[in-house]
Amino acid sequence: MTDIIAHLHSSAFVLAVPDLTKSAAYFRDVLGFHLTWPEGLGWQQASRGSVRIMLGHSPNALSPADTGDHNYFAYLYVDDADALYEEFLRNGAILVAAPENKSHGMREFTVSTPDGHRMMIGQDLT
Repeated sequence: MTDIIAHLHSSAFVLAVPDLTKSAAYFRDVLGFHLTWPEGLGWQQASRGSVRIMLGHSPNALSPADTGDHNYFAYLYVDDADALYEEFLRNGAILVAAPENKSHGMREFTVSTPDGHRMMIGQDLT
């Protein structure tokens, strides 16, 4: 019998959001993502570089704020954490933590969506 190995090629994050229009606008106007799907589907895909985030209209879903520390959904690697932080700051992003060097060799900061989903942004310092 031959072992079949499936290769993973890329990934995308999927978020349930109560207000699709508001969430999509935040990713576009504040975080600098491009919206790639037509309106009216009940879904929107936000893309920036190789990062894709699919937003699904889910008005009755549990609020991310109600999940405590489980509302982190992504760790995004960047080449310049400070530059991205400054861009987000200028655009009015919800910044939870400023860039800080960590003992594991990363410079990290945290950004949130209006719904409370949090992303950690990290730059490798090694």
